[in-house]
Amino acid sequence: MIRTENIVKQYAAHRALSGVSIDVKENAVFGLLGPNGAGKTTLLRIINQITAPDSGVVYFNNRPICADDISQIGYLPEERGLYRKMKVGEQALYLAQLKGLSKADALKKLRYWFEKFEIQAWWDKKVEELSKGMQQKVQFITTVLHEPKLLIFDEPFSGFDPINANLLKNEILDLKAKGSTIIFSTHNMSSVEEICDSFALIHKSKVILNGEVDAIKETYKSNKLRLILAGEHPDFGSDLTQNFNLLEIKPNRGKTEILLQSDGMQNNTFLSGLVDHYHIHLFEEVIPTMNEIFIRVVDANQ
Repeated sequence: MIRTENIVKQYAAHRALSGVSIDVKENAVFGLLGPNGAGKTTLLRIINQITAPDSGVVYFNNRPICADDISQIGYLPEERGLYRKMKVGEQALYLAQLKGLSKADALKKLRYWFEKFEIQAWWDKKVEELSKGMQQKVQFITTVLHEPKLLIFDEPFSGFDPINANLLKNEILDLKAKGSTIIFSTHNMSSVEEICDSFALIHKSKVILNGEVDAIKETYKSNKLRLILAGEHPDFGSDLTQNFNLLEIKPNRGKTEILLQSDGMQNNTFLSGLVDHYHIHLFEEVIPTMNEIFIRVVDANQ
């Protein structure tokens, strides 16, 4: 759906993007990650044709993107842009018509979304009367109302409590299920694990890691295993762990949590040696979280 090739953008003495290439598959959720100032928002603005790259090309459906493609894109910027003195319904209707919807179609779709988000009572309120999270809901609706093929969300969970953040995650997944392609920038790594198919990590204007979420997590795992036993066993070890590096033993509330690193021994063989001596609550491979990978890769590229 979207591909960028060697995007470069310079602002005076600041290099915002240095040869950035990403590939966003159709009908997928793509995460754009990176520390503050990495260049994420600049890339999103270039894709949305708010600004132009100094060099490089953005492809939309395998051809260079053009002005007419804007009608197929919905963009929710990090810096919210609702008119504070206008009434919510009046403004939502105005923005929907800017996207090409007739007044009748816009009203029909707005009624659906306002009922879905349970915000019918906000229709005649001024935007300035709403909390940041409430304004975010309204702007999310105006972003998706015209059912664009590509949705771009810049920090969409900012200002939301956990309940509303979860509501938004479910809506993003529902939009994907209905055929949308989604790019979103976020600092919330748990959101990446929950909803992203693939991602790119930008640091200091360059892509330093990209790929499918599951494949990257597999790449960064380190053969660590977590074992939780019933009872406290501070002396756990001996010949049962001779093929493992014993990293940590942590008694906790009548149980013992043990962190091991495999040294080539088969897990089934190891477990068969334990069952005669201990009651096992949990045995699992430790897969690094996206937050751990994010920190590790950024630190390595400082």
